[in-house]
Amino acid sequence: MAHFYPFHALMPTPEKVSRVAAVPYDVVNSEEAAVLAEGNPLSFLRVSRPEIELAPGVDLYSDEVYAKAESNFRRLCKEAPLVHDREANLYVYSLKMGDHVQLGLAGAASAEDYDKNIIKKHEKTRKDKEDDRARHVMTLRNHSGPVFLAYRDSSKIDSLVAEVMKNPPFFSFTAPDGIEHKLWKCGEAMSKEISAVFENEIPCFYIADGHHRAASASRAAASCKAANPAHTGKEDYNFFLAVAFPASQLKILPYNRVVHDLNGLSPEAFLAAVGEKFTITPAASPEPAGQGTFCMYFQGKWSLLSPKFDLSALGVIQKLDVSILQDNVLSPILGITDPRTSKRISFIGGIRGTAELEKLVNSGKGAVAFSMYPTTMDQLFDIADAGEIMPPKSTWFEPKLRDGLVTHSF
Repeated sequence: MAHFYPFHALMPTPEKVSRVAAVPYDVVNSEEAAVLAEGNPLSFLRVSRPEIELAPGVDLYSDEVYAKAESNFRRLCKEAPLVHDREANLYVYSLKMGDHVQLGLAGAASAEDYDKNIIKKHEKTRKDKEDDRARHVMTLRNHSGPVFLAYRDSSKIDSLVAEVMKNPPFFSFTAPDGIEHKLWKCGEAMSKEISAVFENEIPCFYIADGHHRAASASRAAASCKAANPAHTGKEDYNFFLAVAFPASQLKILPYNRVVHDLNGLSPEAFLAAVGEKFTITPAASPEPAGQGTFCMYFQGKWSLLSPKFDLSALGVIQKLDVSILQDNVLSPILGITDPRTSKRISFIGGIRGTAELEKLVNSGKGAVAFSMYPTTMDQLFDIADAGEIMPPKSTWFEPKLRDGLVTHSF
């Protein structure tokens, strides 16, 4: 069964939380992070993206980057300040984006559960990114970015969360992007009660986002265990920061594709090749209305691509929209055989909208763009349950959790 524990969070004061809170390190590049942190010495991006305070072009994996992360973290602990919660708590975390509200619980997940696949995965991780996050975690001795978990809905947990929310929130602020964030301390007794429900009723968690953070937490736990001859399994390093949400509340947006060239094909030859597998018709909208179809932006107009082949015969991975596009267009026609490593394709999160696809193609930075229908939570669960791996860039969750609200020290 899934284990989810209260912990003594390291957190900013309510007066400073809006200045400390920052978007996750992996949704912005160095230039974007620098702009977001400009004029705000308390921004957590100075810890998660410390290169923004170093010379342009610095090697992101160099010693000085991790040293700067550590010094900025120590400074932030003093100047914000960041203070350890005297109680071991779970924390209700509410995010509101427009009319959409999702309620999660921040707590300490188990590295052993990750190793035993009680925390299920659906993506492959890259060693260089694992190495980076593992070193960052071990340098700080702190899990600063939460792993985003999902679980199958529990009415009992929902009712306990609702009970906690009858009290005033500990944090409440609206971020510059308009997303409202609130956080409640559950209290020791309620935290233990919620934790027991997870252990008795929730068989597993699913990683929605944060595979590299989870993998690095597992590596950090193994490293600390190996260095501790008195290891008991109860040490803080055996756990990592996570926020867990009931699946029905999560919002997956599409992860769209832009290909930079036509793989040497003329426009006519490209369209003819696509037309062998798909019926091409004018699109009523730049977004597909259902699974199995795609919208393509090419030569200044949107077209709808409808498969000419039977989708029902495809396997659980092959019938994902991202797989259908990859297997029938991107690989055989455009030569994108490995989308994980190819420099000829860009992935655009759905939060940027289809206007971003038009902009990239119209500017000449892309030759053709594809608007996708979102992957569903049921598909994610089915694939993780089957022990399978999704194609890269299959899901984009919004709203994004903020770094810095609560962190987990060890």
